Amino acid sequence: LWGRGERERERERVATAVPTDRGPVPEFEVVKWQWHHVQGPYLVAVWILIASLAKILFHLSSKVTTVVPESCLLIFLGLGLGGIVLAAAKKPEYQLDPDTFFLFLLPPIVLDSGYFMPSRLFFDNFGTILMYAAVGTLWNSFTTGTALWCVRLAGLMVDADLLDFLLFGSLISAVDPVAVIAVFEEVHVNETLFIIVFGESLLNDAVTVVLYKVFNSFVTIGSENIQALDYVRGVASFFVVSLGGTAVGIIFAFVLALISRFTKRVRIIEPLFVFLIVYLAYLTAEMVSLSSILAVTFCGLCCKKYVEANISQKSRTTVKYTMKTLASSSETIIFMLLGISAVDTSIWTWDSGLVLFTLLFTFVFRALGVMMQSWVLNHFRLVPLDRIDQVVMTYGGLRGAVAFALVILLNDEIVKAKDYFVATTITVVFFTVIIQGLTIKPLVKWLKVKRSDHHKPTLNEELHERAFDHILAAVEDIVGHHGYHYWRDKWEHFDKKYLSQLLMRKSAYRIKDEIWDVYHKLNVRDAISFADQVRKFSFVSMPSRTSFSETSVTNLLRESGSAVCLDLQVIDTVRSGKDREDTVMHHVLRENLYKPRRRYQGNYSRHFIVKGEQERQEREVFQRNMRSRLESFKSTKHNVYSSKNKCRHKKEHKCQKKASFLSIVFTQGSGVKTLDVFSGGIKKMRRICCCRKNMVFERKLKLLNQCAELCPIQTILPVKPHSHFCQCRLGHYRGTGVR
Repeated sequence: LWGRGERERERERVATAVPTDRGPVPEFEVVKWQWHHVQGPYLVAVWILIASLAKILFHLSSKVTTVVPESCLLIFLGLGLGGIVLAAAKKPEYQLDPDTFFLFLLPPIVLDSGYFMPSRLFFDNFGTILMYAAVGTLWNSFTTGTALWCVRLAGLMVDADLLDFLLFGSLISAVDPVAVIAVFEEVHVNETLFIIVFGESLLNDAVTVVLYKVFNSFVTIGSENIQALDYVRGVASFFVVSLGGTAVGIIFAFVLALISRFTKRVRIIEPLFVFLIVYLAYLTAEMVSLSSILAVTFCGLCCKKYVEANISQKSRTTVKYTMKTLASSSETIIFMLLGISAVDTSIWTWDSGLVLFTLLFTFVFRALGVMMQSWVLNHFRLVPLDRIDQVVMTYGGLRGAVAFALVILLNDEIVKAKDYFVATTITVVFFTVIIQGLTIKPLVKWLKVKRSDHHKPTLNEELHERAFDHILAAVEDIVGHHGYHYWRDKWEHFDKKYLSQLLMRKSAYRIKDEIWDVYHKLNVRDAISFADQVRKFSFVSMPSRTSFSETSVTNLLRESGSAVCLDLQVIDTVRSGKDREDTVMHHVLRENLYKPRRRYQGNYSRHFIVKGEQERQEREVFQRNMRSRLESFKSTKHNVYSSKNKCRHKKEHKCQKKASFLSIVFTQGSGVKTLDVFSGGIKKMRRICCCRKNMVFERKLKLLNQCAELCPIQTILPVKPHSHFCQCRLGHYRGTGVR
């Protein structure tokens, strides 16, 4: 308080002082240079801008990006920029700071990977991933460190202790998730091979963190002061770090899903909750020295199902684009800063023996570990990992920025060979990312590795997959073996009965039980839409549609002039919550039932997002309906019906002779419902068609052929009138060709 009062009195004295000739009189400055005030954020913005412009330049030439991975180009750019800065300033100004990397750059990449990870594929191969991540990392760390120490005893490299080499082996042996994503997403290997290598790079973080901390503590304590209890604590810390990080991620995923259930009135902040809570999970794990990568991975993996069901479509799009933008920007900055950091010669010292033997041992022991573990796993896997898969897994063990950040964190006063380890780490990272990244795509082509088929499972595939899951679970239950399918079936039952009801909004959960009712209503709307379309081809005269409550579909068609709009999610004129649920369900059915042949590009890239093909799909649906009617007209024209069908049509004609309306009959199970579409005009229509039968028919046939040529497709799915979902049948009238 005394100092504050003194400062106030000094300011008053200066303000009231009379200027003298002893110094210059202060003047008003119109513009003032304040670089120190904006230096930090300005440099960050400039680096992001340079990285973004570099990505644009790289993708201007498709030939370059198909041969050279983007990560390699970014490293070369970093080397060039680092050389320019070093030549201009005579000293290195920038490098990859470990705290910046772990707290700001790594979380978006891991979040994007965990949130969009195919959960079914991940858990199907969870045992294989866990074995490669835990046993494989332990094998690589101890064998690499021990082998380097043996070479040091021969006098072929820098002098260091066994604990120093084991510490170095723990940080250089782990597969890096950033490098794996950057390289493998451009190779497009099959999903199983990708998820094994990528899952290993995520789950081995717990092993890497534990080994790094244990050996770093042992080096600090000294080999002569280590007791047996310290080894026990080191083993226990592995389970604490791994299971603790996973538990933190699951807890925050539960909190995020529960919060998203109550954001119906504040849709604008839904994306904020997703990023904020996941980042808090990462920081919480870091705060208590647990595996932060596992926390973010399982948080994104566990919360996606419930969050996606609760938030709006616009929020889902915002989360998707923002997450991929942050991840792509972070990855770009990481590789560029790696290149810049390599120019700083003050942080590393070269030792040829250490570099060469490290490259040799990391590759050889990686190959031996993959072969031995694959031999064990193939005794339990339904689809074994063949030799080609093992070669790709060995060659895909890339190292990256995680190893560089860990080696920078070493204390040079305790680890005397830190500068040699830094130079070796930079060399190994550059070799794996550049050399192996450049050659892995030709290697995959030469070995004829199975590629990803890039499509989302069709409705038929999903139904068969679900049926096989239930069958296998039932078989395991009958034989008394509680295997993987049995426990997955139990989990799905528990999730449906408890978790979904707790974490999902009632409207999002209830629509699953009303699929049949919604499907019935959708067929009514589609029939009305089709009747509105066929009026353009002079089929029949339709009355006013104001008698129906759902007029938004046909009104939208009339205003937009499109073919057939089956996606009701673009319509905002819904009257109640029930109508909104029906709209959402219609969107779900449109994605599966109306477009069973649609293919999705199932890539893992965060740089490209597949756009929708709404217009093409609408044309396809309309063309399919026209083709089915065309086949009906052809069969009526050329009398291809069998005698049995003719008798059946005559009976139907006699039954409907006295009717004055056209009806659409829906059958589902044992229930039959009839909807009157329009009345009157049957006699007039029959008389006109009998008089002008040939001319009208030929005109309709010509118009339909022209329509079919507007949007041709390769294959046409035949319409099955006896489908178990529903049966739509219109009365068949003699001479009209209308069914």
